[in-house]
Amino acid sequence: MKNPDATSRISATVAAVGLAAGALAAAPAADAATYEWTFQTTESAGSPLVKMQKDWAERVNVMSDGEIEIEILPVGAVVPNTQTLNAIGSGVLDGHITDPSYFSGQNPAFGMLGNLVGAWSDPMQFLEYMNYGGGEALYNELVEPYGVHLIGATAAGLESFVSSRPIRSVEDLEGLKMRAPQGMVNNVFSNAGATPVNLPTSEVYTALEKGVIDAADYNTFANNQQLGLHQFAPYPVYPGFHSLPMGAVSLNKDIWDELPEHLKVLLETSVDHMAYDIAFRLQQLDMEAVDKARNNGDIEIIDLPAEERAKFRRIARKEWAVWAEKNDMTRKVYDSVVAFLEKRDLM
Repeated sequence: MKNPDATSRISATVAAVGLAAGALAAAPAADAATYEWTFQTTESAGSPLVKMQKDWAERVNVMSDGEIEIEILPVGAVVPNTQTLNAIGSGVLDGHITDPSYFSGQNPAFGMLGNLVGAWSDPMQFLEYMNYGGGEALYNELVEPYGVHLIGATAAGLESFVSSRPIRSVEDLEGLKMRAPQGMVNNVFSNAGATPVNLPTSEVYTALEKGVIDAADYNTFANNQQLGLHQFAPYPVYPGFHSLPMGAVSLNKDIWDELPEHLKVLLETSVDHMAYDIAFRLQQLDMEAVDKARNNGDIEIIDLPAEERAKFRRIARKEWAVWAEKNDMTRKVYDSVVAFLEKRDLM
């Protein structure tokens, strides 16, 4: 379990990054790494996230003075993204960087920890919960029976919400025909008055273009802008309010258990750095896309007021409570997240 003291943890991250920078100018590392691992991510090869994850692997190599080499493979390179959990436990993969929601069929608690709809308004809220609010300990309680250990959590950022009509309040969701995946997100939007339609992501562009749907739960602002969704849905809600997926950076538990303590600390610290690196670099991409969109008179970016975000979260909480009754672990996740949010007056 990590040091719960925030100041110590942040100081350790800064110090480790400084050591890594100094090591870049030092003598070359040993010819052969002591540990060579293969990680599979849920992102496609050309995704900006894959570049950031490969940057992390390079930092780990430098920080460990060549002891650890990590190969980052794109989605589906070895197994489908829904099978990486079992692949790590069986030794087919050494680790993964994934949204735990893919494993909700094995335990719904994966979905709650992986992307609790409406819970988080900012990546920093989620990272604070995982690092200092008990989230990482709960996740390891959930995942270690599968032979997997969570090194740390990242957050890709809030997904934007694209809409062909303005959403300025929760009431504006009434009757909105929107794309949403099955499960919790579908139920929450239905409870908020929308009419969710289960469409694959590959059909979102055409469905918006033809007016089959009015809005979509899809991706980050920059990604939506790049795909051209705003030309058919010119009222994006940014920052988003509904979805913030977790990136679980995990390693085979037997490998983790056998690592010397200094390498465990190094890996934990490096993932902390990657979490902030990803959050701020993706935020930068979003801000650049937002600036371009604001120069387009046909697009109106809407920032949902704080009171409306809280209203949506209260609606979502009712669905969380339904999921809390599924098993002991979902109850623990529910109680933990609600206590965290209530303590910070975010409910």
